[in-house]
Amino acid sequence: MDIQLIQKKIFVIRGQRVMLDKHLAEMYGVPTKSINLAVKRNIKRFPVDFMFQLTKEEHSHLRLQIETSSWGGNRFLPNAFTGHGITMLSSVLKSETAINVNIAVVRAFIFLKQYNADIKILQHRIQELESKFNKKIENINEVIEFLVSDNFSTSQTDKKQKSKPVTKIGYKLPKKIKK
Repeated sequence: MDIQLIQKKIFVIRGQRVMLDKHLAEMYGVPTKSINLAVKRNIKRFPVDFMFQLTKEEHSHLRLQIETSSWGGNRFLPNAFTGHGITMLSSVLKSETAINVNIAVVRAFIFLKQYNADIKILQHRIQELESKFNKKIENINEVIEFLVSDNFSTSQTDKKQKSKPVTKIGYKLPKKIKK
């Protein structure tokens, strides 16, 4: 499975990254109804932080985001599965396809988590730069140039010391003696 395709089917709902039952069913190659029946038979494995059903408002908002027709043949509100819920699906769905899809989906969630962590590190570095120079940095090119240059690792005192004349150290030739 292509991780980038999977990432396009991951949405943020209620502050959590989730995938809809319909998209998971497409990847597993089974009807959505099969996934939801398997979940109902094993509902104790899917607490609220693993899976939840969308509200009508959430569903209509999401339909606008993913450009689907209104009620495109499905009469139930979709279930949304978090990363943990998708992992739990592997214990409910026993096919080889389900196992491979779950591995790919978990990798996509891990990639997004790492990407988010990298963004937070960059935001922190930008804030450090802004506080160091007491000005708001609006151009990302400024930040990149500054981070790549030696300026970020060099403090102000180091710069002052570099500007002082350098005294040479080593063997000095004696001055010529007049005869």
